Amino acid sequence: MVVPSARLPAANKLFPCRPFPVVDLSWRRARAADRLTRAAEDLGFFKVINHGVAVSAAAMATAAAGFFSLPPGDKLAAGPPSPLGYGVRNIGFNGDMGELEYLLLHSHPAHVAMKANSIPNLNAAHFSEVVNEYVKQVRQLAIELLEMLAEGLGLQDTQVFSGMVEDTDNDCLIRFNHYPTPPCLPGTTTAELDDDEVAGNGTASRERVGFGEHSDPQLLSILWSNDVDGLQIRLPSTSDEREVEWVPVPADPTAFYVNIGDLLQVMTNGRLISVRHRAMANSSRSRMSTVFFAAPSLSTRISPLYEMINKSHRPRRYKSFTWGEFKRAMYTLRLGYNRLDLFIAEADDNKEDANFL
Repeated sequence: MVVPSARLPAANKLFPCRPFPVVDLSWRRARAADRLTRAAEDLGFFKVINHGVAVSAAAMATAAAGFFSLPPGDKLAAGPPSPLGYGVRNIGFNGDMGELEYLLLHSHPAHVAMKANSIPNLNAAHFSEVVNEYVKQVRQLAIELLEMLAEGLGLQDTQVFSGMVEDTDNDCLIRFNHYPTPPCLPGTTTAELDDDEVAGNGTASRERVGFGEHSDPQLLSILWSNDVDGLQIRLPSTSDEREVEWVPVPADPTAFYVNIGDLLQVMTNGRLISVRHRAMANSSRSRMSTVFFAAPSLSTRISPLYEMINKSHRPRRYKSFTWGEFKRAMYTLRLGYNRLDLFIAEADDNKEDANFL
């Protein structure tokens, strides 16, 4: 079990920036589908350019910055997170902490409006309008990417993933993160800051963990950030769990970064990788990010697709479950725990598949 910490473990290896897979949506569709599918298989992560959401993303960034600039008391009116709402430092229900403040909303317009109307001194109508327009566009981008992944995998039903997001009962979320320069978070003291900036090897470090190591539980996540670095990807090829290899991702506010989530790893029977990642807080410049989480309805049953199962070479790796069941299990765990370990298939699951293969 990996327990995230506000300190940078001494055993971590930080690699130089590397070129990450780039998918240009102006390419011929077959080429783009092939590129993003290979990236999802090899790394679980890729960059998307020419996505058509630039204007909406800029408006969203301005609206999010306006919210985070409000007095602490106004922002706290949108909390505490349960898990939706405004939170400071506390992540989830099990003791995880990070150097950030955030606002987590369901993507449904009614929920956005309800939460916006609860925040004093916020132009709720304008905020809701901007958020809803952004969600509309980035949700459509998620649908397109999911369909391209199905095409790249050669699936007969190319809407098997995207249909879950198009469902009116989908559980898609949007999250706004703010990693301020210290000591701007409520409750932060100079003493705490000094401690956080000392690494495990006793040398001074300006890196603080803003959001600890984790994978995203949904189908996929689409991330935008400002021009401040902070996102880091854990290399999936690491063989020694005691030596974690991280690669920083260069910030690019003109692009989106896409993470493959746990549900896609399950549905593809492990062919696509749910990438583990974290966010570091910068000590000299504030970082802001917005994440759209594409998720099915709570009652949707998730299971490895039969097209992804081969009893000789790739037997079923995961049990079937509903998204609601997976979420309930997730909320009982620490941030860094590998949730999929709870849903590893057993012998009886593979016997059931034998009737269909």
